[in-house]
Amino acid sequence: RFSLLLLNLEEYYFEQHTANHIINKDCKDERKFRGSLKICSKSIIFEPDDNIQPIIKIPLRDCISIKAPEDNEGNNPFTRNTSGGISVVCSQVFLIKERNVIAPYKTVRGRAEHLFQLDVAWKVGDVVQTLHQLYRASCLDKMGDQAAMITAILQSRLARTSFDKYRFQSISETLHMECKAEMVTPLVTNPGHVCVSDANLYFQPLNGYPKPVVQITLQNVCRIYKRRHGLMPLGLEVFCTENDLCSDIYLKFYNCQDRDEVYRLIAKYIENHIAEHTAESYVLQWQRGHISNYQYLLHLNNLADRSCNDLSQYPVFPWIIADYSSSVLDLTKPETFRDLSKPVGALNKERLDRLVTRYQEMPEPKFMYGSHYSSPGYVLFYLVRVAPEYMLCLQNGKFDHADRMFNSIAETWKNCLDGATDFKELIPEFYENDSSFLVNSLKLDLGKRQGGKMVEDVELPPWASGPDDFLQKSQEALESPYVSEHLHEWIDIIFGYKQKGSEAVAAHNVFHPLTYEGGVDLNSIMDPNEKVALLTQILEFGQTPKQLFTTPHPQRKIQKLKSLSRTSSHNISIAESPASPNEESFEDLTEESITLAWNNIAKLKLDKQYKIHKEAITGIAVTCNGSSVFTTSQDSTLKMFSKDSKTIQRSVSFSNMALSSCLILPGDTTVISSSWDNHIYFYSIAFGRQQDVLLGHDDAVSKICWRDGRLFSASWDSTVKVWHCVPGETLSNKKHHFELLAQLEHDVSVNTIDLNATNTILASGTKEGTISVWDVTTATLELNIWTCSFVVVVVVFLFASFFCTDSRHLLSTGEDCCFKVIDVQTGMVVSSVTAEEPQRCFKWDGNTILSGSQSGELLVWDLLGGKVTERIKGHTGAVMSMWMNEQCNSVITGGEDKQIMFWKLQY
Repeated sequence: RFSLLLLNLEEYYFEQHTANHIINKDCKDERKFRGSLKICSKSIIFEPDDNIQPIIKIPLRDCISIKAPEDNEGNNPFTRNTSGGISVVCSQVFLIKERNVIAPYKTVRGRAEHLFQLDVAWKVGDVVQTLHQLYRASCLDKMGDQAAMITAILQSRLARTSFDKYRFQSISETLHMECKAEMVTPLVTNPGHVCVSDANLYFQPLNGYPKPVVQITLQNVCRIYKRRHGLMPLGLEVFCTENDLCSDIYLKFYNCQDRDEVYRLIAKYIENHIAEHTAESYVLQWQRGHISNYQYLLHLNNLADRSCNDLSQYPVFPWIIADYSSSVLDLTKPETFRDLSKPVGALNKERLDRLVTRYQEMPEPKFMYGSHYSSPGYVLFYLVRVAPEYMLCLQNGKFDHADRMFNSIAETWKNCLDGATDFKELIPEFYENDSSFLVNSLKLDLGKRQGGKMVEDVELPPWASGPDDFLQKSQEALESPYVSEHLHEWIDIIFGYKQKGSEAVAAHNVFHPLTYEGGVDLNSIMDPNEKVALLTQILEFGQTPKQLFTTPHPQRKIQKLKSLSRTSSHNISIAESPASPNEESFEDLTEESITLAWNNIAKLKLDKQYKIHKEAITGIAVTCNGSSVFTTSQDSTLKMFSKDSKTIQRSVSFSNMALSSCLILPGDTTVISSSWDNHIYFYSIAFGRQQDVLLGHDDAVSKICWRDGRLFSASWDSTVKVWHCVPGETLSNKKHHFELLAQLEHDVSVNTIDLNATNTILASGTKEGTISVWDVTTATLELNIWTCSFVVVVVVFLFASFFCTDSRHLLSTGEDCCFKVIDVQTGMVVSSVTAEEPQRCFKWDGNTILSGSQSGELLVWDLLGGKVTERIKGHTGAVMSMWMNEQCNSVITGGEDKQIMFWKLQY
């Protein structure tokens, strides 16, 4: 029955001892109850084994004396037939969970003596000494002095102990780090030791509660977040699941260095750790309908330091529905919904006018609202029926007054509209599937209202047939077209550019300055009493989320969502162009050797294959000497694979979004990768780090090319951009300089691009099946060729350096399974071949095509004959990318099966 929630806020549980509680010692009605004596930083708690008996909590500040028998006191009652006895005389005690019923604490006032007989008598002296220390701390006048003394006692205990290495899961485990920390759960923290080995994360509580050690296998960790806890960057939250609201462990460290080192050790086990997830990357997924409104809000809350383990920073969700009186909920009417462009405090104009007037007359620092939209009290207001012990902990053993409880959805909404100090939003539970927080299934006595009615289940609106139906309709409202189109306005207020500054003032969204991140620097406050008072005030008042966006949030377009599917990743450009003559040296190459290779291309044989990614491979680039292969993947990583050692030498994740293509700059010093997160990343091979990043587009970057110091980037934002890039100095901190030379506008998303050999003509393929031909020198459109009614997957110029002089012909393929050779000058389709399935990538020499198919085969095509001449078994899924060397006798393919395959000509 004991839990840390029986402690006061900011109180620690140190140790326990098996003992008997003796009542009316040496009297006829003497009674003895066996149980556990808990020594806490501000109280003594005795938990009887008999569930009928109440738990006894004795505040140390209410103690009159705490003593043990002394050998020279012959008349001391403890020495007569008693050993291991402790006498506690107090003026007041709390009785908790009598008959095992969760109810407000019962206070018993008046002087009384409580005798506790420890099973291990020799520990009495140590226990009494500890209690005397803690008693002196509780009697200090100032809270800051109390906290300082208790902290000193705690740190002394932690310093005298260490992590028990016998708790390792395996004797072969290697210790990487050990430090002191606290495990955070709602309203309470539990001190102990953190240990990171090469396989596990451990937390061993100082008090052994609730179990001797908490163990998390590092390979199971999916997400980790650095957290701000108590206004300080000391928190770390670990998740072993992708979408759960609650984490597996939340740790608070005593300094940033320990937190960051533990984070680093865990992060190396995670391919795409959360530090590289950004709010912007989730925007893309949300806009395209890959994640729901609910999922998106959860992600934003996570990124903004909101956690279910921290009630002062609990995830915040919006009121969506404004109609709680109709018998039928009509989600097609705008008036059914709350105005998401305004904070709750601004929804009622009359109330807002009064608040604005007060704000204008207020001295600095000014704020419009005297309470927050999210605080521990508001969270437990909603959850009291399923978390009553949390409410009792927060409110010193009492429930709130019955008329102020969460009695009715409609009443609560009305009070948020009209109340002078009520501006609260909702919590995620309103949009989930568990309706237990609306039902008094525990049969709690929550009091009687003024009209005589007992507080029972939450009263639901007429349009809800029951709690589950209410949640179902709330979910439908949250995912409705109206909310999808307006949710960005609420995000602007809570997480975005209207959260702070002049935009917040204009939006009537100004709260007390101390609630904002950076509003107070606790390290600069030297007075411990002032620091404790300030921290307590802020934690109880609530905190504003971390600001995620500083510019207006994009809107979710419903029309666009209908045209997109979760398989849209199949529509991106993923082919690699043959090596450009401007990047490579062709001195040793001859037309004869290349022609020979293409004439024998059907003799390609699989040499080696390696599974190196977790998702489909989208791009391949190889260094000049052929020793290192760089690959990009939909798993968001760029990997460097060594052909010599046959191992992955580097793995880099720039964000949590898929990478779409890659290339290596001349000199083999830099790899450039394009990403669905709108960015283009420059990675230094020599220094093994991200060298630069270009936010080049407003949507996913689908393909990049590099020619003569110019970068060409295609994007789903319907543009192709031409950049002049001046590389940064390798050994200095200077970044690349990017100058936008041209922007080529399209009507729809661009999936692929390629340039001719002289770098004067660029071809782009769109998702609607159009190929546009551009004069790069003048940035003008020369031709618009409608090749098919399907997505153009690949366009590749015939590189004329070897075969002809005019780069006249262009080959394209799309989701319509057709290869088409186009005369660039006239736009005429001069040859066409239809395949049985889409071809995802290819290389060609003007006569023969080597293509990678949707089924995983490599196909050799005779263009003039219009047929497949050879089928080569390859990947188990689609062939997504292809690289060919200068001599055209070596090929590398990347597949949907996450493998790269090395092919060699054998003739």
